[in-house]
Amino acid sequence: MGKDGTFKISIFEDLHFGEAEDLDWGPAADIKSVKVMETLLDVEKPDLVVLNGDLITGENTYFHNATHYLDQIVQPMVQRKVPWASTYGNHDHQFNLSSSKLISREREKYGHLSLTRSMVSVHSDEGHAGISNYVLPIHSKSSTRQDTKNPVALLWFFDSKGGHQYRKLDKHQKEIELDGFVHPSVVTWFRRTNAVLNPNGDIPSLAFVHIPIFAAAAFQKQGVRKHKEPGINDDNPLSPQAIQNGEYTGEDVPFIRALAEIKGLKAVFSGHDHGDDWCFKWDSKLDGMNISGPGLSVCFGRHTGYGGYGTWTRGSRQILLREDTIFEEVETWIRLENEKISGRVMLNETYGQDRYPAVEEEVTPPGRSK
Repeated sequence: MGKDGTFKISIFEDLHFGEAEDLDWGPAADIKSVKVMETLLDVEKPDLVVLNGDLITGENTYFHNATHYLDQIVQPMVQRKVPWASTYGNHDHQFNLSSSKLISREREKYGHLSLTRSMVSVHSDEGHAGISNYVLPIHSKSSTRQDTKNPVALLWFFDSKGGHQYRKLDKHQKEIELDGFVHPSVVTWFRRTNAVLNPNGDIPSLAFVHIPIFAAAAFQKQGVRKHKEPGINDDNPLSPQAIQNGEYTGEDVPFIRALAEIKGLKAVFSGHDHGDDWCFKWDSKLDGMNISGPGLSVCFGRHTGYGGYGTWTRGSRQILLREDTIFEEVETWIRLENEKISGRVMLNETYGQDRYPAVEEEVTPPGRSK
């Protein structure tokens, strides 16, 4: 926490660097993405940046340079000395892009600012658990060096995988797909670690994962209300975890159940669907789910990069935590690249009942990739 007792997080979603690197518009899109990040950092001045998946369009990169795009991505934070923490998305797990090598580059080259960690065993094929599963504490403004074992909040990061295994082909010489959901071994780690760090549930926490949970899809099907859940809702239906051949398999249920049962968890933030940036309050049983809503807020960020599909004005979700009121409310909004604020809401007990102004949809030139 800062001296004023606040902590601000900026989420950069779906940057998609390295897309179409052999064409003129690809490198030009990356330059535009850097400018978006620079603008948002200078306007919001966050304490932490979360790179919440799809940093790189790995299927468009070559083996020799895939992880090098990280240097371009983090330069705006390095120049401003702003720390960041990453989750990796389906486009960060590809035949020529190793998420293991990506995290190694983060830690070895930018260890003074990168807070990205890997706290769960990956297994031998880099496929099961994923890489970016870890927890970070936030400490009080009054904490001393001797008093850092009692955080005022916890930030959880999960790898929802997807994409393809690194440098592996099947017997037909085709790339091998990775499951697109948080693995049960990660859920076990989540429960055990939370039981140690937060046994009584009296430390509020937030979670970040690239691919949204099925609860978001179930809520969207019921209807996103423009004055209750303000935001763009153009990716409809959205694409949640555990989708196989267009059908929901339910393999993310252990993760969803953990999110519903972990005490103190206030909100979950995702990207992946570039055309959605609303939040909803999961406080009831949703159609197609046998898990009752725990009052958890579930939010999408805003597509930040000029790589990737979509014409929506780029931007970034902001999260403002106040040490004295974290348990009661979390303030969040979208800051657009034109510096406008969109969809400012208060995630609290009455969110979903309170009325907010509807979000006006704005567009900029399109990206290219899905």
